[in-house]
Amino acid sequence: MRYFFLSLVLALCMVNPVHAKSLTTQLPTDLTMEEAQQVLDAALVKAKAQGVPMNIAIVDAGGNLKAFLRMDGAFLGSIDVATKKAKTARLFNMPTATLAKEAQPNKSLYGIEVTNDGLCIFGGGELIIKDNVIIGAIGVSGGSVDEDMNVAKAGAKAIK
Repeated sequence: MRYFFLSLVLALCMVNPVHAKSLTTQLPTDLTMEEAQQVLDAALVKAKAQGVPMNIAIVDAGGNLKAFLRMDGAFLGSIDVATKKAKTARLFNMPTATLAKEAQPNKSLYGIEVTNDGLCIFGGGELIIKDNVIIGAIGVSGGSVDEDMNVAKAGAKAIK
């Protein structure tokens, strides 16, 4: 076992750092930082117009947090909600409001919110789509469900 770790360390030391720099780490169908900023900016404009402090989370195509903004005065508890709305939308490739309709008692997806380390299945999570490809998602929390949905939709439309 000791020789395995020694071999692994030696192999890692021999990796050509020039080659590592030339590798592409950004997938062609993933949300760029510039696009995430556009989404965030559009969502922020809508949140300010509504007069409601919001938490705005943006995830990439893999559902990983890419950008986040907590407006002054936004609820601390909504940080987690916004992030989970974005991740939920991406995990199931649909707005969270759509998923919520099927997650009601006596519906086919009842109880889904307790899967995947907790989901958030009420409105405010929207997909970010570019050229008919899902490149990420936005989640918004801090106002009413309708206010959250308005802000999330405004952000998602920034890329279209």
